[in-house]
Amino acid sequence: MAIDAIAILPIFLSMTEGLMVDEKKVIVRQSIITAFVISICFLAVGKFVFGVLGITVSDFKIAGGIVLLVLAISDLLFPEKRRRFEGSSIGVVPLGMPLIVGPGVLTTIIILVDTYGYFPTLFSIVINLLIVWIAFSKSETIINILGENGAKGSAKVMSIFLAAIAVMMIRRGIFELVNNY
Repeated sequence: MAIDAIAILPIFLSMTEGLMVDEKKVIVRQSIITAFVISICFLAVGKFVFGVLGITVSDFKIAGGIVLLVLAISDLLFPEKRRRFEGSSIGVVPLGMPLIVGPGVLTTIIILVDTYGYFPTLFSIVINLLIVWIAFSKSETIINILGENGAKGSAKVMSIFLAAIAVMMIRRGIFELVNNY
């Protein structure tokens, strides 16, 4: 999956800075539930929507790969560009969607369904969201262990991996398009 809990962690901390523990718990719950519902909906009807719109999995791999690559490059080149969100719905937007489940994850879901089937894909969604839930719930401890620079360094390494995954998705999408025509 393309869920990057370590890279999202500093954003989560900056958005929840100054909130009470109970308020943070609500936001964590909102973000995980939102990410799960969006993932399951996409898992259930994503291919149908593609059929209706005439989009192939190869098209989505290329588009998702490009978006994921742009996000990874943006994070690598402009890490200080963080938006502040006000209100109690930050667990839904932007944390649940698009930070936890965004274009990269949705693309990965379609690829995993095609490659491994529905149940292994569902299992990977649940495991990844469990990891995010643990990371968010233990965010203060993780940042204390890694340190601020360690967290930033880990996020950069993950951004490089995301960029590599994006290039792989674009390459596979183009290869599949060429072979199908």
